[in-house]
This record gives sequence, C-alpha cells and structure tokens, in this order.
Amino acid sequence: MASFVPARRAACLALAAVTLAACGSSQNSASPEPSAGAYTVWDPYPQFDKTSDWVKLLDTCGGQAGVTVRRTGYDTTDLTNKALLAAQQGNPPDVLIVDNPVVSTLAEAGVLTTTEETRTDTSSVAPNLLAAGQTGGKTYGVPIGANTLALYYNKAVLDKAGVDAESIKDWATLTAALEKVKASGRKGITFSAIGTEEGSFQFLPWFWGAGANLTKLDSPEGVSAVALWADWVKKGYAPNSVINNTQTTSWQEFATGDFAFGENGTWQLANAKKTGFEYGIIPIPGKTGGTAPAPTGGEFVSVPVQSDTGRYAASQKLVACLTSADNAYTTDTTLSYIAATEAVQAKQVAQNKELTVWVEAVKAAKGRTSDDLGTKYPKISEPMWGAVQAALSGSKPPQEAMAAAQTAAASAIQ
Repeated sequence: MASFVPARRAACLALAAVTLAACGSSQNSASPEPSAGAYTVWDPYPQFDKTSDWVKLLDTCGGQAGVTVRRTGYDTTDLTNKALLAAQQGNPPDVLIVDNPVVSTLAEAGVLTTTEETRTDTSSVAPNLLAAGQTGGKTYGVPIGANTLALYYNKAVLDKAGVDAESIKDWATLTAALEKVKASGRKGITFSAIGTEEGSFQFLPWFWGAGANLTKLDSPEGVSAVALWADWVKKGYAPNSVINNTQTTSWQEFATGDFAFGENGTWQLANAKKTGFEYGIIPIPGKTGGTAPAPTGGEFVSVPVQSDTGRYAASQKLVACLTSADNAYTTDTTLSYIAATEAVQAKQVAQNKELTVWVEAVKAAKGRTSDDLGTKYPKISEPMWGAVQAALSGSKPPQEAMAAAQTAAASAIQ
C-alpha cells in the first residue's frame, strides 16, 4: 500500500508487485542513458510532475550530490517490469524507488545492491519497517516511510449503540460492540475481503493478531481469524459485500455513515475529513488484546547493481538525502505516510495529534515478505485469500478452507 496520495493506491493491485499500489500511467518519457554527471531515478509516483515538491526534492538532492537527476515516474506494475528488463539489458537506473514487497523479488533476481555495499546507514530505521526490505540476512534499501491499517469509526453510530470506542481492546469486545450496533438498527463493520492481494492485506492484521504464521495457514490461530470474519458475515455484523469489496468500495460503504467501523489505511485520512460525520480511529485489536500487527505499505529507496561501481558513491548521497529527517518529514506528509524513524514520527505527531494512532499501528506492523519469506509470500497469499473467500461465502467451513490453502501454499513454495 504505497503512496496513497490519499485514494490513489487502494484501487488497484499488481500480483507481480504483491502490493496495493499506485494506479496510473507514466507521465514522463523513458529516461535516457545516464552520462557521468547525470543520474537516473525511477519512482512509482507518476502523478507528480516537474512542478511538484517531490521532483524539486530530487533536483535538490542531485545538486547536493553534485549530479544532475533525470527522473521517470511509472505506475507500480510497469516500474517492476521495467526494472527487471533494464537490469537484464545492463542499463538500470541509479536509484530505484519501489513498493516494499517488490524489494525481495528484485533482490533475489540480482537487481539490487545491499546497503552494506553502498555504505548506506540504516541504524535509525525502525527494525520492523526495515525488515520488509531484507532477505537472506541482507538489507536492500531504506524505507521512505510506511502506511498501514486501522479501524475508522463513526462516533454517532457508536453513541446510538451505547458503545465507547476506547473500550474495544480485543476481538471479544469488538464483536460485542458489533452486536450492540446491529441491535440499534445500524450496520457493524466493513472491510475488503476480495479475492486479490488487497483481501490478503486486510486479512493479515486478524491473522497475525491471532498469533498465526504464514508458513502454517491452517493452524488453530489462523483458522480462528477466518472464523471471526465468517461469523461476522453470518450474523450480519459485516455485509455480504465484503467478499467483493476493494479497499475503495469498502471505504465508500463506511463513508455512507451507516457503519460503525471501517478497516482502512492512512491514505483515507483526507477522505475521512470529507465524510460529514464525526469519526475516530483505533488500532486493530489483537485476539487477546494489544495492537495487531498490520502489514506495512510504502516504498524503499534502493540502488540497483551497476557495472560501473564508481557510481554508487553519488547514488548513496541521493538515497541519504531523500531519506534524511527533514526531507522524510516533508515527503511522508505529502504521501500520507508515517516516517520510518522514531525522531520523524515524533515530529509528525507533534504537528498532527491525529497521527498518534497511526504511529502506534506502524510500530506494531510487519512486512508481508518479512520472516525471510521473500518471493514465497505471493505463493502463500493467493491460497490464503481463496480460503477467506470460501469461508465467507459459506462454500467451505474455516478449518477446511485453510487446510486446503495450506496444502496449496506448501506445494507452491517447494
């Protein structure tokens, strides 16, 4: 879930990128081959033109590094494919900014350098966010920021049902709240359970929040997460539409004002202010309490492998500039991200108290490719979202659905 200049990224997914990523097309022509003083930067922000703060920052960083930046913005799917092709042709960009689940794919393909090779300092980056860019014990870039999921709530709907949002601490108290909301004549919770990576992205906080592990989908913990969602649909606490909901359509349901809760991300903050009703945000609760680990979205700034290793010094200066505290604050604010370092997170909260819950959620979050799953993740995610679909539609009970998913995932990653 990446740039989400607010509603931009929730609308489409690319399996190749395993990410909830930017929709759009490139607004810049392909970058020319770099000269000694010209460095190419590819990013997934095609909506930003030469007048934008983002492109101005790139130019500033180029000036500080003593080079000219030639930048190209691609949509995420196109960017991944072009990066792989450019590496094969021996003409990669000097700096590549990609959604975090793509990092392991590119790293395992030999496209990216490690931060050790480029002498990039990652010491101030939150370990859970950095983990999304790690595979085989090595780190392949620096996160520019992160976003994740939480629960938006409609205060009027909860007040009518006699529910205090602050009383919701675990699955039991959340389910009890949904029961009260339904009894009051309103609707409970909406989320995205569509049969794509978007559905997996929204399911993972519940799966991980139960204590489940992606290498064992049919564990009792994993089954309990599917059973929770299936039970909500069966009892009418969540609408049948969740089976086909994207994050965008789920948000549209919440924005009607009929629902108590909507699971969605930081990228909807601007839209939340336009709903016309008083809202609040709470972390997604773990099964027995605490904040559930939600998946991280956001991009990594990486340095592709070059035949001329002498270029790495200037590339590293570009990476350091783009991810410096002052620049990260400006960029993360523009992208509706939470910063990757505690110092900048504190600055964000000082400027906007509403971000407190998102900082808490990001601190508990984890990368989908973390735990050294790397390119195995998409092969696990697809059967997992299929199991969720089967359980919510009633075609299979949760245990049977997750058992089938585990068999399929285990076969796929052999």
